[in-house]
Amino acid sequence: MFEEKTILITGGTGSFGHAVLNRFLQTDVKEIRIFSRDEKKQDDMRREYQNEKVKFFIGDVRDKDSVKNAMYDVHYVFHAAALKQVPSCEFFPMEAVNTNVVGTENVLTAAIETGVERVVCLSTDKAAYPINAMGISKAMMEKVFVAKSKTVSPDRTLICGTRYGNVMASRGSVIPLFINQIKQGKPITVTDPNMTRFLMSLEEAVELVVFAYKNGEAGDIMVQKSPASTIGVLAQALKELFDVDNEIKIIGTRHGEKLYETLLTKEEFVVAEDLGGFFRVPADQRDLNYDKYFKEGNDQLSTIQEYNSHNTRILDINEVKEKLLELDFIQEELSQWKDKVTV
Repeated sequence: MFEEKTILITGGTGSFGHAVLNRFLQTDVKEIRIFSRDEKKQDDMRREYQNEKVKFFIGDVRDKDSVKNAMYDVHYVFHAAALKQVPSCEFFPMEAVNTNVVGTENVLTAAIETGVERVVCLSTDKAAYPINAMGISKAMMEKVFVAKSKTVSPDRTLICGTRYGNVMASRGSVIPLFINQIKQGKPITVTDPNMTRFLMSLEEAVELVVFAYKNGEAGDIMVQKSPASTIGVLAQALKELFDVDNEIKIIGTRHGEKLYETLLTKEEFVVAEDLGGFFRVPADQRDLNYDKYFKEGNDQLSTIQEYNSHNTRILDINEVKEKLLELDFIQEELSQWKDKVTV
């Protein structure tokens, strides 16, 4: 599939970039380019992998020229660079706009200008019915790549995207926080035990991107069907895995936080195509001639539901424990914990 091809990953020093490397380095891919602005993380990654297929490019998606310099002779781009933390985006919303919206425009323009064959943009469930600056900026990012996909022939540069929920144990996520609190003997701080979140591993996130690469059409948003868990059950599952009795302390929802996450809005679910384990949301192909669309409507919106973490399959404690044990991160943390408590 990627034989003798060159892949560029924006924001490639993050969790997703590591997962892509682990997925593709043993294949016949020609080269994987890591594009980011953090030279320390790049140096750490260079020392970790020590592989001639991996090349590093310093730059910022806010600077189109630096992106373009990294894109020559690239076949495929996975656009993962983003500001992702809800609180920081709330305090600095224009920084979220500059990276998530303007940065995406720069990446896509550079890709078209350099003849990249395919671009897959990574989005988040927070883009559906957004209530915080991060989600709003990612929703605009989606609008940018859908609009941009219409400006170029897909035979030249095909642009599509993915949208997925929480990636378990990724940087800044709640699982590492809970484990750290467990190890320090502190209370596990739960915002709302009834809050639900989709559960997806990094490997599943990579497979979603690969699925979009294989099956996506211009302007598509691809969504993987995912199970979910309440935060209360997640905290209890971790307590049982680590065999501890830390207090679970309810602290209330944070500013800009949702009770549940939505992967498909009602409006998207009306047009979504069910592909088995995935949904495909095609781009709206209407033009600026609005009048003809006022004469015909769709009555399904009054009956159809959105697809969210409250109405997907909710895992019980044992199922959440099984899901957690699939993660290398959890296995490593459990091994270190057992070594510590048996000393």
